[in-house]
Amino acid sequence: MPHHDIVIIGTGSGNSLVTPELEGLDIAIIEEGRFGGTCLNVGCIPTKMFVVPADRVAEAADAARLGVTFAEPTIDWPAIRDRVFGRIDPIADGGEAYRRSQDFVTVYDQHARFVGERTLRLADGTEVSGDLVVVAAGSRARALPDVPGLERIDPERGLHTSDTIMRLEALPPRMLVLGGGFVACEFVHVFASFGVAVTQVQRSDVLLTGEERVVSEAVTAMARRRSDLRTSTRPRLAERVGDVWRVTVEDGDGQTEVLEAEVVLLAVGRAPNGDRLDAEQAGIELDAEGLVVVDSEQRTTAPRTWALGDVCSPWQLKHVANHEARVVAHNLAVALGKLDAPPQHSDHRFVPHAVFSYPQVASFGPTAVQLEAADVPFVTTTQSYGDVAYGWALEDQEGFLTVHASPDGQILAAHCVGMMASTVIQPLIQAASFGQHAHEVARGQYWIHPALAEVVENALLGLRVSAPDGTTGS
Repeated sequence: MPHHDIVIIGTGSGNSLVTPELEGLDIAIIEEGRFGGTCLNVGCIPTKMFVVPADRVAEAADAARLGVTFAEPTIDWPAIRDRVFGRIDPIADGGEAYRRSQDFVTVYDQHARFVGERTLRLADGTEVSGDLVVVAAGSRARALPDVPGLERIDPERGLHTSDTIMRLEALPPRMLVLGGGFVACEFVHVFASFGVAVTQVQRSDVLLTGEERVVSEAVTAMARRRSDLRTSTRPRLAERVGDVWRVTVEDGDGQTEVLEAEVVLLAVGRAPNGDRLDAEQAGIELDAEGLVVVDSEQRTTAPRTWALGDVCSPWQLKHVANHEARVVAHNLAVALGKLDAPPQHSDHRFVPHAVFSYPQVASFGPTAVQLEAADVPFVTTTQSYGDVAYGWALEDQEGFLTVHASPDGQILAAHCVGMMASTVIQPLIQAASFGQHAHEVARGQYWIHPALAEVVENALLGLRVSAPDGTTGS
């Protein structure tokens, strides 16, 4: 049985664990799919490369309010698609080739399951073990097992997930998107911008249900203007008739309707892959959601075994996986005696996320409802894009930033919808992470006038919190 110093399962952020401190050890990497994991191949990177041209189309359509109009856009789908994967696929291939070229790394390109503590059996029957093991096996797109006809993903028959939808041979006339989370909303933006007649079905009354309620309501209202959105609606039955899917849906009043489309996109979330590893055979505990249980050092319940990324994280975000990978890499080096240092702990206090819909959504920290439920005292303010000078230039009447802070001025959360929301909230993430007082952030530096960042400055000044000297003001 091959035995290694370290066995790493997964090559998303897991691939970055081979740091200079660990080079020269006997390292095994197990990857049954493409190198690079979800983000590189089917997630963050390709989706945003599709979002950018979609943004240009949407911006051109919106330019009429600025006195500028354009002709209808011409969408060259093969050129867009091939530009994306012409860049991404070589990166994945090159990453695998590089690891295979390293004489201290062994790559196993098969599925593996645990058969004992720190011992795995590959699909071909080979057993592999390690002194240390890292589970970075990621997640997978969900199907809808409770809906007849949608139990099994079938791209050959036009039933896709985010893993396959971006490699379509041609744009379909119609698309049905099932789901209302960030994956669904981003793809609705992309394909609606490219001229596909998109119908989106969401079981809740609003999109992006995890966001601040006012953000969810604003995004839902905007989405209704760009595509056919059905909220409080559930799929009940689906069948493929010729080249068309016929999906029966039921609304909140119990009324049913049959929706037709050539392509159906299942965007109903991702499941962690811990259940595909027979983790219990290794003493690795999974929680009720199927996530590998880890502590703050990313250690699992099994000895000398760590986990990181989507397989153990409720956030399912690349920047979280990267952070956890840095922690695990350090802790592996400590465990092996390569570093004389204490273990590191993951910092999940202020985890931000963004939705690259049109317009963007971004946030970190709890919502007002969550703060109230936890009985946390807070003050809040909302700053409209349209009330700062650059917002005037944009003629933006919809974008806004909401900030929650403690009464003594510590930033607790920010929730934003509008142009470049993912960039707008970054100063607030920094301020919260370093414990900076809201008014000191607003007044302790210059803010470029008339840049969009004045939305942040004005929001901070609008918070009625005690000043650093103990006085109260706004």
